[in-house]
Amino acid sequence: MSPSRRQRRPADAFDVVRTIGLALEGVTADTKYDGSPVLKIAGCFMAGLATDPSAEPGTLVVRAGAEEREWLLADAPDIYYLTEYHRRYPVVLARLSKLDQDALKDLLSMSRRLTLMKAPRSRRRPTIAPAAPPCFGR
Repeated sequence: MSPSRRQRRPADAFDVVRTIGLALEGVTADTKYDGSPVLKIAGCFMAGLATDPSAEPGTLVVRAGAEEREWLLADAPDIYYLTEYHRRYPVVLARLSKLDQDALKDLLSMSRRLTLMKAPRSRRRPTIAPAAPPCFGR
């Protein structure tokens, strides 16, 4: 069976996530305690494969603010979802098989922005100050 016709394993699916994520400033690739791949900024979780048994295989978990999460869930419930386990965290789950590369880049960019807000300032990479204040106040 050709690679395009067989179902991709979740770790293979993460290759695209890793490639797109590492193109974003300050993002690094790492692994969790269980060996699953994740993306981080300044040591803080940004995106990874959902390993909770309640999540579907091939699911990406990323940081999401409350408004973005509700919008994603309402706009594309075939792509984005939550489990009871994940509902209590500021994240959203995405079915990798249904995300195109543009949507994946947008999703990772959103998660990157939110992760930067969480990362301790002392561990952030120095960057040029933004021209406008961030979208979310602290």
